[in-house]
Amino acid sequence: MLSLASFTSRRILCIRHYCKKTPTKLRVSEAISGSNLGANIKIQGWVRSVRPQKKNLFLHVNDGSSLQSLQIIASSDQNDPLLTFGCAVEVTGLLKQSPNQKQPVELEADKIRVVGECNPLDFPFKIKERHAVEYIRQFPHLRCRTNAFSSLLRIRSEATAAIHSYFKKNGFVQIHTPIITSNDCEGAGELFAVQPQRPENDVDEKFFSVPAFLTVSGQLHLEVMSGAFSKVYTFGPTFRAENSQSRRHLAEFYMVEAELSFTQSIEDLTEVMEDIFKSSTEYVLAQCAEDVALFHKHVSPGHRDSIDYWLRTKFPVMTYSEAVDILNRSSQNFVFPTEWGCDLQKEHEKYLVKHCGNIPVFVTDYPYDLKPFYARDNQDHPEHTAAAVDLLVPGVGELCGGSLREERLDLLRTRLEEVGLEDAYSWYLDLRRFGSIPHGGFGLGFERYLQCILGVDNIKDVIPFPRFSHSCLL
Repeated sequence: MLSLASFTSRRILCIRHYCKKTPTKLRVSEAISGSNLGANIKIQGWVRSVRPQKKNLFLHVNDGSSLQSLQIIASSDQNDPLLTFGCAVEVTGLLKQSPNQKQPVELEADKIRVVGECNPLDFPFKIKERHAVEYIRQFPHLRCRTNAFSSLLRIRSEATAAIHSYFKKNGFVQIHTPIITSNDCEGAGELFAVQPQRPENDVDEKFFSVPAFLTVSGQLHLEVMSGAFSKVYTFGPTFRAENSQSRRHLAEFYMVEAELSFTQSIEDLTEVMEDIFKSSTEYVLAQCAEDVALFHKHVSPGHRDSIDYWLRTKFPVMTYSEAVDILNRSSQNFVFPTEWGCDLQKEHEKYLVKHCGNIPVFVTDYPYDLKPFYARDNQDHPEHTAAAVDLLVPGVGELCGGSLREERLDLLRTRLEEVGLEDAYSWYLDLRRFGSIPHGGFGLGFERYLQCILGVDNIKDVIPFPRFSHSCLL
């Protein structure tokens, strides 16, 4: 019969043996943190570099959780012809403090298993090369393997979390607005029609019985909800059938949209727009310091100083009339006209931002005829303007657009009659008949926001799978 001491001793040995045989699975970011020094661990990822030597083998492995890779040290007899740049591996071993000051830890491997092979000759990205964004854009199915784009995706994820966090902390209710809709919110006709794919000889009636489209905005559905909630928002994909190849337009992109009830002031909107920009940016800078630094070093040198300046500076506000006056007094020759009543073009927006010291600037009170039917009529202004506002930012132009909504039933009905939409939007008039309240809202282009804070020139480089005219890869 075993004594209690002998039984306990054997149990401890069994536990130690089990722990040794069952390594703790960690992400690379967790391993690099150093909190598991001395532990037997397992990591899984992709090889970023291979350096065989006479006695040792050195690898760097990354799993997307961090910009940094984890250095793996193994004996040379663990080298494998399949162990190449780009291959997927599973590595187990002892996590140790590294003697190299440039890296806090390293993994002394006792087993390296190649999970997925990769022929480095055929792989479009080469070891230790910094590829141009235009080059990696050709490979939407592979570009997440590069440092720059994996950093972008981590930043995008944290920026998404920051925006949701802002709205939650400030009492907004999230609404899942539909992607398929019968409304053209913007009134520009840039719609993608939705219909089922049927055989050519099938002339069955419309699937939804009415014309249906991919949404260009969730605003009108948010307005429905603003009749029951004081603050609502949505964050999702929107679609514009713009035949554009520009650096700031996509056919599919993400919009952050919010609606505030019981507000009669443009200042209420600009306060939220500025606040969400600054709070989200501060969060991203704190949570993704290394990833953001990669962009500010290699893509947009000096941009970090600009961002820091914007965060501590109040965004200026000017009216559309003041903006036109500034443009007309400038010595610059513009391609597009700058008379009162003309819409502001990219060249105008760029000049106005520069005029204000290269910081974001709000432009308010646009000509009434430039804005959609739902924008509130500024009847007390000498010029016929709408209570609308755009936020213009350096390098991008318009980032946010919003307005107070026309809550007065008679004025809204007249406006809808003028544009021939009274029947189509009878439900919208109902919102004004039953408990109407002053309200307003705005939309923020998420990809343009990422362009702005990272200094990325082309919007196609801040979205996982860009969609634009004549291009729908994957």
